[in-house]
Amino acid sequence: MNAIAKSEPGKAEEIRFAFGTFSLGRVLVACSGGEIAAILIGDGPDALRRELAGAFPQAALVRDEAGLAPVVARVSAHLERPEAPLDLPLALRGSAVERAVWEALSAIPYGRTASYGEIARALPLPATAQEVGAACAANRIAIAIPCHRVVKADGSISGYRWGVHRKRRLLAREAAG
Repeated sequence: MNAIAKSEPGKAEEIRFAFGTFSLGRVLVACSGGEIAAILIGDGPDALRRELAGAFPQAALVRDEAGLAPVVARVSAHLERPEAPLDLPLALRGSAVERAVWEALSAIPYGRTASYGEIARALPLPATAQEVGAACAANRIAIAIPCHRVVKADGSISGYRWGVHRKRRLLAREAAG
């Protein structure tokens, strides 16, 4: 399992970021203090940078393609084949419920899914399926925190922060092995 760091939101900090590509689009990898603070996926670097700025409005954002190249390469490889944990420290920034949900998501095996309600019932603190959905939507660490593996109670696919089309492709790729 990934090492999960619990950082405090709102602290002034420097966040270094760089871009990569993978089969489902572009990726922005952001690091703070040696931990991955965000893995954002999308179609273009401008939108990804705006998303990063919105997620960390108090941070100094520094583009560092050369310095983060090894990390971006590892993340891009993980995005293509996420069957093994990323094995990089993750900085999870969120409420107690969000962090509990993200830790539960990390335990969903590759190629499997769980429903929002199943996750809620398995948490060590009270939460509803809607709160699990909200925590999935707040997840800034794409695929390494596998919110794409969460489906509706009937098994159908619902929203995904980075596009339902990507969620479908990720689940199909994992189901195929």
